[in-house]
Parts: sequence; structure tokens; C-alpha cells
Amino acid sequence: QVHLVESGGGLVQPGGSLRLSCTASRSISSINIMSWYRQAPGKQRVLVASIIRGVFTTYGDSVKGRFTISTDNANTVYLQMNSLKPEDTAVYFCDANFGGLAYWGQGTQVTVSS
Repeated sequence: QVHLVESGGGLVQPGGSLRLSCTASRSISSINIMSWYRQAPGKQRVLVASIIRGVFTTYGDSVKGRFTISTDNANTVYLQMNSLKPEDTAVYFCDANFGGLAYWGQGTQVTVSS
């Protein structure tokens, strides 16, 4: 099993930055894929970024060049979000793919508004 806790959400103005953190109950190196998803009100949850075995990264088209996923090589995954737009407003969830199962955190709210 993997327990995940997200933090770092909040209110930010358009063009601003935030860094989200996801702390896992086990080493990131033991988890196949760590991902960030987001879900806006009334919309489906969508993939934002993934990091595979702590090395290889992939991003959704809407965040490429603005968001960066990384790890501390211990048990935390980060999502650095720059040049934020109102359409980035959503609840952001951390996901761990471990042993063929998906584990989710509780989510953290990000609101981009002036």
C-alpha cells in the first residue's frame, strides 16, 4: 500500500507560481509511476504530469513548458507550476501506480484568479 499526502495549493494571481508537494509513505524509487492529475468543477479528472521510476517525465499538452514534475529522490514528488492561468484552477491529486494498483491522495485546491 501507498499513502499519499498533497500540500501546497492555494490562491494565486494569473501569471503566478505555486509548488505542490506529494509525500508518499514509501520511497519514490519503489513506485513505478507517480503522477499529478487535476479535476475542475463539472469536468473529468485529467492527467497533468507523470514521472516514471523517478527519471522519465511526461506532460499534458496544456501544461507543457509551464509545469515541471520532479522528486527529492526520497519520498516526495513536486509539481512546480509557473505562468498559471485561470483555466489551471482545479483540485490537484497525486497518484501512485504501485503493484498494479492506483493510490490517490486527498487532493489540494489550486485557484488562479485576480
